[in-house]
Amino acid sequence: MMRRPRARQRGSAMLVTLIIIGALLAGAAVLVSVQLASNRSSDLTRSGMSALYCAEAGLSAARPFVAQNYTLPGASTGWGAALTASGQVTPDLTEPSFISTGIGVAGHDLDGDGNADFTVYLKDNGDEGTGANDPQNDNDLQIFIVSKCIKYGDTPNEVQELIMFNGATQCNPEQIGGQDNNGNKNDGC
Repeated sequence: MMRRPRARQRGSAMLVTLIIIGALLAGAAVLVSVQLASNRSSDLTRSGMSALYCAEAGLSAARPFVAQNYTLPGASTGWGAALTASGQVTPDLTEPSFISTGIGVAGHDLDGDGNADFTVYLKDNGDEGTGANDPQNDNDLQIFIVSKCIKYGDTPNEVQELIMFNGATQCNPEQIGGQDNNGNKNDGC
């Protein structure tokens, strides 16, 4: 009985098919990886914007309470106490009690989940004209309100606003006098 000689080409089609399938699987893995990275980037951008809005909401909520609680440097309450705490070598950036009490627990919770979404502290603006900076004392009636969004762990955001205490009081309408409100020097405004 005569045997047929084997063709050396046998199985080469399967090898080519396996190489093509492997390349397609590698391409698919790259595409999935790129899409996952894109989704992660979109999520970080979205939460970063939300964190910015959250921090800005903290500034807005704290502003009236900070304005109402001006105290002289070194005082044990108000601006004085807050600057003393935040100006330490190791700063204590906890929220001053007049802010946390004024805003309240519900005011710190923007999304209604029962957890505070931001925290606020005060910081000196470096107002010393000469010499070393003294972050525990305010010399020019201006400080920074700093609001930090703590809701988004991956994209924390912090905003600050320089505010000025002007000490002005509301004008009393009975004291404004004269024709067109320009004749009474006792208006106090």
